[in-house]
Amino acid sequence: MFKRLLNSNLQQASTDLAILLLRVFSGAFIMTHGVPKLMKVANGDLGFGDPIGLGPELSLILTAFAEGICGFLVLVGLGTRWATLPLIIVMAVAAFIHHATDPFGGKEKALLFLVIFITLLITGSGKYSLDKKLLNH
Repeated sequence: MFKRLLNSNLQQASTDLAILLLRVFSGAFIMTHGVPKLMKVANGDLGFGDPIGLGPELSLILTAFAEGICGFLVLVGLGTRWATLPLIIVMAVAAFIHHATDPFGGKEKALLFLVIFITLLITGSGKYSLDKKLLNH
């Protein structure tokens, strides 16, 4: 057991499971931020920040789409690489623009999500995903 913990060789089964866990939990966690934003849009409450000058309404709609819809796509592993792109943009804006002057703790969550979504962009959705099931990728 101890020898296995020290083994640095990647095993395909372990990698597939790791990608699954990363994808499912990051998708679910980002959706906890996106679903309330989707509800705001649905209710016509379009007040939101405007960190890059698109206007508060468009900023909210794009952020709700990324965190809610793309978060779900990441969770189920459908179009994962495409779905991570809006999430990467939103997390970069959150970390480096919206929270630019905040202490590290204020931008830490956005940075963690940013690294996770960049990792999923690189790895893809993995073996246990709708991408693999439907498209055999």
